[in-house]
Amino acid sequence: MDMNDILNTWDKMQKDQVKKQKESGHNTVSHKKANAPTKEEKEIAMAKKQDFSKDFEKRINPTELWLRRYGVIDKDKMIEETEERQRQMDRTYLANMTPEARIDLHGLHQDEALFRLESFVADCKRKGFKKILIVHGKGIHSHGSDPVLGELVRKFIEHDKRLGQSGHPDKRYGGNGATWVYIK
Repeated sequence: MDMNDILNTWDKMQKDQVKKQKESGHNTVSHKKANAPTKEEKEIAMAKKQDFSKDFEKRINPTELWLRRYGVIDKDKMIEETEERQRQMDRTYLANMTPEARIDLHGLHQDEALFRLESFVADCKRKGFKKILIVHGKGIHSHGSDPVLGELVRKFIEHDKRLGQSGHPDKRYGGNGATWVYIK
Protein backbone atom coordinates (compact mmCIF):
# COMPACT_ATOMS: atom_id res chain seq x y z
CA MET A 1 0.00 0.00 0.00
CA ASP A 2 1.38 3.34 -0.95
CA MET A 3 0.59 6.82 0.31
CA ASN A 4 -1.97 7.47 -2.36
CA ASP A 5 -4.04 4.46 -1.27
CA ILE A 6 -3.93 5.58 2.38
CA LEU A 7 -5.23 9.05 1.49
CA ASN A 8 -8.04 7.63 -0.64
CA THR A 9 -9.09 5.33 2.23
CA TRP A 10 -9.09 8.29 4.63
CA ASP A 11 -11.28 10.39 2.34
CA LYS A 12 -13.73 7.54 1.96
CA MET A 13 -14.00 7.10 5.74
CA GLN A 14 -14.67 10.80 6.21
CA LYS A 15 -17.41 10.84 3.56
CA ASP A 16 -19.08 7.78 5.13
CA GLN A 17 -19.08 9.43 8.55
CA VAL A 18 -20.69 12.62 7.18
CA LYS A 19 -23.30 10.56 5.36
CA LYS A 20 -24.21 8.72 8.61
CA GLN A 21 -24.57 12.01 10.53
CA LYS A 22 -26.89 13.46 7.88
CA GLU A 23 -29.05 10.33 7.92
CA SER A 24 -29.33 10.29 11.72
CA GLY A 25 -30.07 14.05 11.87
CA HIS A 26 -27.39 14.57 14.52
CA ASN A 27 -25.04 17.39 13.65
CA THR A 28 -21.80 17.44 15.66
CA VAL A 29 -20.57 20.67 14.18
CA SER A 30 -21.11 23.66 16.42
CA HIS A 31 -21.53 27.08 14.92
CA LYS A 32 -20.32 28.92 18.02
CA LYS A 33 -16.89 30.38 18.49
CA ALA A 34 -14.23 28.26 20.10
CA ASN A 35 -14.16 28.59 23.92
CA ALA A 36 -17.30 30.78 23.93
CA PRO A 37 -19.38 30.28 27.09
CA THR A 38 -22.80 28.67 26.94
CA LYS A 39 -25.95 30.39 28.14
CA GLU A 40 -25.75 28.66 31.55
CA GLU A 41 -22.09 29.62 31.94
CA LYS A 42 -22.97 33.26 31.15
CA GLU A 43 -25.68 33.29 33.83
CA ILE A 44 -23.28 31.84 36.42
CA ALA A 45 -20.66 34.44 35.49
CA MET A 46 -23.18 37.30 35.90
CA ALA A 47 -24.21 36.01 39.32
CA LYS A 48 -20.56 35.83 40.39
CA LYS A 49 -19.96 39.34 39.08
CA GLN A 50 -22.84 40.69 41.16
CA ASP A 51 -21.52 38.91 44.27
CA PHE A 52 -18.05 40.30 43.59
CA SER A 53 -19.38 43.86 43.26
CA LYS A 54 -21.20 43.50 46.61
CA ASP A 55 -18.02 42.24 48.26
CA PHE A 56 -16.02 45.03 46.64
CA GLU A 57 -18.37 47.67 48.08
CA LYS A 58 -17.90 46.20 51.56
CA ARG A 59 -14.10 46.19 51.33
CA ILE A 60 -12.06 49.09 52.70
CA ASN A 61 -9.21 50.69 50.88
CA PRO A 62 -6.01 49.14 52.31
CA THR A 63 -4.55 52.59 52.94
CA GLU A 64 -7.65 53.62 54.87
CA LEU A 65 -7.50 50.40 56.90
CA TRP A 66 -3.84 51.01 57.77
CA LEU A 67 -4.55 54.60 58.83
CA ARG A 68 -7.45 53.48 61.01
CA ARG A 69 -5.30 50.85 62.66
CA TYR A 70 -2.07 52.80 63.22
CA GLY A 71 -3.15 56.44 62.99
CA VAL A 72 -1.17 59.41 61.83
CA ILE A 73 1.62 61.07 63.76
CA ASP A 74 1.75 64.82 63.36
CA LYS A 75 5.39 65.60 64.14
CA ASP A 76 4.89 69.36 63.98
CA LYS A 77 2.09 69.16 66.52
CA MET A 78 4.23 66.99 68.81
CA ILE A 79 7.06 69.53 68.68
CA GLU A 80 4.65 72.39 69.45
CA GLU A 81 3.18 70.50 72.40
CA THR A 82 6.65 69.77 73.78
CA GLU A 83 7.66 73.41 73.48
CA GLU A 84 4.41 74.49 75.13
CA ARG A 85 5.03 72.13 78.06
CA GLN A 86 8.56 73.46 78.46
CA ARG A 87 7.33 77.06 78.37
CA GLN A 88 4.66 76.31 80.95
CA MET A 89 7.21 74.83 83.28
CA ASP A 90 9.51 77.80 82.93
CA ARG A 91 8.99 79.94 86.03
CA THR A 92 9.48 83.26 84.25
CA TYR A 93 6.88 82.31 81.66
CA LEU A 94 4.42 81.40 84.44
CA ALA A 95 5.15 84.57 86.34
CA ASN A 96 4.59 86.74 83.24
CA MET A 97 1.48 84.90 82.07
CA THR A 98 -1.72 86.78 82.91
CA PRO A 99 -4.18 84.89 85.14
CA GLU A 100 -7.21 83.52 83.34
CA ALA A 101 -9.49 83.62 86.40
CA ARG A 102 -9.54 85.46 89.73
CA ILE A 103 -11.18 84.99 93.11
CA ASP A 104 -11.28 87.51 95.97
CA LEU A 105 -11.45 86.06 99.49
CA HIS A 106 -11.42 89.41 101.37
CA GLY A 107 -13.71 89.48 104.39
CA LEU A 108 -14.48 85.75 104.44
CA HIS A 109 -14.08 83.40 107.39
CA GLN A 110 -11.69 80.46 107.00
CA ASP A 111 -14.39 77.83 106.43
CA GLU A 112 -16.24 79.93 103.87
CA ALA A 113 -12.98 80.88 102.10
CA LEU A 114 -11.90 77.23 101.93
CA PHE A 115 -15.25 76.16 100.46
CA ARG A 116 -15.19 78.90 97.80
CA LEU A 117 -11.55 78.20 96.98
CA GLU A 118 -12.26 74.49 96.48
CA SER A 119 -15.20 75.12 94.13
CA PHE A 120 -13.27 77.85 92.27
CA VAL A 121 -10.27 75.57 91.59
CA ALA A 122 -12.55 72.71 90.49
CA ASP A 123 -14.38 75.04 88.09
CA CYS A 124 -11.12 76.43 86.65
CA LYS A 125 -9.70 72.93 86.18
CA ARG A 126 -12.86 71.86 84.35
CA LYS A 127 -12.64 74.91 82.06
CA GLY A 128 -8.99 74.16 81.25
CA PHE A 129 -7.44 77.30 82.73
CA LYS A 130 -3.67 77.28 83.27
CA LYS A 131 -3.15 80.14 85.73
CA ILE A 132 -5.44 81.63 88.35
CA LEU A 133 -5.14 84.48 90.83
CA ILE A 134 -6.27 84.17 94.44
CA VAL A 135 -6.62 87.49 96.27
CA HIS A 136 -6.44 86.85 100.02
CA GLY A 137 -5.21 90.17 101.39
CA LYS A 138 -2.12 91.07 103.43
CA GLY A 139 -3.74 90.47 106.79
CA ILE A 140 -3.86 94.09 107.95
CA HIS A 141 -7.17 93.54 109.75
CA SER A 142 -6.27 90.10 111.11
CA HIS A 143 -6.00 89.60 114.86
CA GLY A 144 -2.60 88.18 115.71
CA SER A 145 0.72 88.27 113.93
CA ASP A 146 0.05 86.14 110.80
CA PRO A 147 -2.51 86.84 108.07
CA VAL A 148 -5.21 84.17 108.40
CA LEU A 149 -6.32 83.80 104.77
CA GLY A 150 -2.78 83.97 103.34
CA GLU A 151 -1.71 80.99 105.44
CA LEU A 152 -4.93 79.13 104.54
CA VAL A 153 -4.32 79.66 100.81
CA ARG A 154 -0.68 78.54 101.09
CA LYS A 155 -1.67 75.28 102.85
CA PHE A 156 -4.48 74.67 100.36
CA ILE A 157 -2.06 75.01 97.44
CA GLU A 158 0.47 72.66 99.06
CA HIS A 159 -2.12 69.91 99.66
CA ASP A 160 -4.16 70.13 96.46
CA LYS A 161 -2.74 67.83 93.75
CA ARG A 162 -4.40 69.81 90.94
CA LEU A 163 -2.25 72.83 91.71
CA GLY A 164 1.39 73.32 90.81
CA GLN A 165 3.81 76.21 91.10
CA SER A 166 2.71 79.41 92.78
CA GLY A 167 4.02 82.84 93.59
CA HIS A 168 3.12 86.45 94.30
CA PRO A 169 2.32 88.81 91.42
CA ASP A 170 3.43 92.41 90.86
CA LYS A 171 2.11 95.14 93.11
CA ARG A 172 -0.43 96.15 90.47
CA TYR A 173 -2.08 92.69 90.81
CA GLY A 174 -1.95 92.58 94.61
CA GLY A 175 1.70 91.88 95.56
CA ASN A 176 1.92 89.88 98.80
CA GLY A 177 -1.87 90.09 99.21
CA ALA A 178 -2.45 87.78 96.27
CA THR A 179 -1.11 84.48 94.99
CA TRP A 180 -1.01 83.17 91.43
CA VAL A 181 -1.20 79.42 90.96
CA TYR A 182 -0.48 77.17 88.00
CA ILE A 183 -3.11 74.45 87.45
CA LYS A 184 -1.67 71.11 86.33
